Amino acid sequence: MTAFPTLIAPPARARGSLADRVVNFINEQVATHALKPGDKLPTETTLMSLLGVSRTVVREAISRLQANSVIETRHGIGSFVLEPHREPLGLEMVPATTLADLLSVMELRISLETECAGLAAQRASERDIVNIRAALDAVEETSRAGGDSAAADLRFHVTVASATGNRYFVDILTQMGTELIPRHRVDSPSLANSDPAAYMARVNIEHESILDAIIRRDPEGARAAMRMHLSGSRERLRRASTAPEESA
Repeated sequence: MTAFPTLIAPPARARGSLADRVVNFINEQVATHALKPGDKLPTETTLMSLLGVSRTVVREAISRLQANSVIETRHGIGSFVLEPHREPLGLEMVPATTLADLLSVMELRISLETECAGLAAQRASERDIVNIRAALDAVEETSRAGGDSAAADLRFHVTVASATGNRYFVDILTQMGTELIPRHRVDSPSLANSDPAAYMARVNIEHESILDAIIRRDPEGARAAMRMHLSGSRERLRRASTAPEESA
């Protein structure tokens, strides 16, 4: 039996036609990574029950999603989420391969993501909070397994951005990709003179503080937690970069 992602129904007050409601719901699931590229959509019957619509409405929505290249339907198998097609924003991210590059990226992230966190605390739906929690759990699980958590870390930050309801935050973070979390290019724990497990434990505690503030609907607390998280990382790396000079 195929295991479908756990989806949460939208509020009944959603605007537009019933087909619009289904289309918007699927698009939101894709944007927040509750449905990822390659995932199989729930069955027509499941969507009918979840959204309170008829089979005809679901099929109309599926046809529109196919036309917009959100999903593809494989006859006799089901419908699957496609890789999103995004028009370039004109941004060209130079890979962060040096410590100076990494510090510059951190400055950019502080300015952008501090406001994301504040808006997320004001606007996040219950579904957004579930998605942020799942992303944070994935970071922690990957870290415990000793894997590269950069992709999971990016997902956490993108789900916070998604909770703002402003798709441009999501577009920018997604286009920049894992260059925002460049642990695969620069050994952050080593530069910060920290045991990798201890370093990631600290990062995860900081992530938890951000989520806690969002759950409390505390915009200033969320901004402060995000700023502390990113500024702390920047400062640890800055100190690491000057340590040889200071000890000389």
